[in-house]
Amino acid sequence: MTRAVLSLGSNLGDRHARLTDAVAVLAKQVDLLAVSSIYRTPPWGPVPQDDYYNLTLIAISGELDAYGWWGLCRELEQAAGRVRDIRWGPRTLDADVVMVDDIESLDPDLLLPHPRAFERAFVLVPWLEIDPMAVLPGYGSIAGLLAGLDASDITMVGHVG
Repeated sequence: MTRAVLSLGSNLGDRHARLTDAVAVLAKQVDLLAVSSIYRTPPWGPVPQDDYYNLTLIAISGELDAYGWWGLCRELEQAAGRVRDIRWGPRTLDADVVMVDDIESLDPDLLLPHPRAFERAFVLVPWLEIDPMAVLPGYGSIAGLLAGLDASDITMVGHVG
């Protein structure tokens, strides 16, 4: 049994529907323990683009290892028509594995925990909502990490469904 924290985001098309659809697909394949509200967040990186809708979820599976979670995220992105042509560019769906249990991986295809999660309020704010005692291995408590970031431009906009 593995427990994963995933971050989903979208800033192209019907962002809310894309996130809702992705969560529905996940619910058919894994056991969802918690799904955060949806938050509007500014884009990350140097590419001008629309705001994202983001959520974080916690799920378990008796069949998936860390690479299985990574593969499931890639499948979600492909189903949403994700194109990887501009780094930090607009996305129909971005699905990231933030962590799987306490696994640490230096594999360039699957760095765990996610190497930039500690500095991304768009991951930490929704994660704190669903697991206030969460700890990011190697970095500390989510609440502590978030206290050091400016999250003033992150706004809850709704829920999945």
